[in-house]
Amino acid sequence: MNLSVTVRTRVNLFRSKTTLSHCRRLSDNVPISSDQIQSSTSQQPRTTRRARVLLFPGQGSQFVGMGRGLLKYGNVKEMFSVAQKVLGYDLLSLCLNGPEEDLMKTVHCQPAVFVCSLAAVERLNHENPAAIESCVAAAGFSVGEFAALVFSGAMDFAEALFAVKVRAEAMQKASDLVPSGMLSVIGRPQANYKYACLQAREHCLSLGIQEPVCAIANYLFPDGRVIAGHKEALDFLQKNSRELHFMRTRLLPVSGAFHTPLMEPAEEPLRDVLRQIEVRRPEIAVHSNVDGKRYMHDKHVRKQLAKQLVSPVKWEQTLHEIYERAQGQEFPHTYEVGPGKQLGSTLQKCNMKAFKNYTHVDVVLPED
Repeated sequence: MNLSVTVRTRVNLFRSKTTLSHCRRLSDNVPISSDQIQSSTSQQPRTTRRARVLLFPGQGSQFVGMGRGLLKYGNVKEMFSVAQKVLGYDLLSLCLNGPEEDLMKTVHCQPAVFVCSLAAVERLNHENPAAIESCVAAAGFSVGEFAALVFSGAMDFAEALFAVKVRAEAMQKASDLVPSGMLSVIGRPQANYKYACLQAREHCLSLGIQEPVCAIANYLFPDGRVIAGHKEALDFLQKNSRELHFMRTRLLPVSGAFHTPLMEPAEEPLRDVLRQIEVRRPEIAVHSNVDGKRYMHDKHVRKQLAKQLVSPVKWEQTLHEIYERAQGQEFPHTYEVGPGKQLGSTLQKCNMKAFKNYTHVDVVLPED
């Protein structure tokens, strides 16, 4: 898919106004070195404030009403104006008023979560600018990575939003090809998730399904996984949950098997748009879903964002990378910026000491 002349004109019109690259803007354009990032996230020098980490949620966190009361902050009103021009529909109205069934669609909810999460950053910047100034690391869950990269200065707002639009449309098209879905699983210690997926694929083969897909799509926390694949595979896992040592299973309200090989048709459209937009090296540490490691340069960003579509989100591993530190070293303060508190919940299950310094920056406020 090509970045059309019309959309590119829209993007160029607004990129200078609405970059939302807070780290760069509030640090007087002084890049942060890798040594500074390492020392800031792992220890607290006596002469500096506690380091901050921002986490950006992904699809599934959206709800009707998000964004209410945030238009008074910074660039939020302009962000939604830009979004209407880039997307071609009134995203603000959809976020505030629904209908819910439209907001839940992949093509709509990914841009909605992206914009509302960055609106939450504007709120945080207004209420606690020190949190932005001292932010040294960020990570986003699935589509949340795009918001994290915009915040880090690696992408401009309007161009990243257009990439999210292309991504969401391509994922929806890939989902429409095969009946598939995602299953949230909490297992007992003896649960073997990969073996369970193998059994489910064998069941699909017995039904005549060729090249069945059933794989771990999200590593959330110890004994917390999301498994995705063919609908018949997920049915098998639910029916045999007791034998597989699953304590709880729940189908997620999504349209397809994200972060599995069933998303391969969406890779090329995303790669194409990522080649056309400007991508820079993040100015703070931004961690990739693919392996939890920091992005190192622009080519790395482009490669991993495309790979992310067909690879499991290694969120548990990402949190380990961000919060690993020697005994006695202080944990950073963590802000979840965007709708929902799911990332805070996973942080609590992965690292209770880090969670003690967690704050959620909501996307709803009482309007004056």
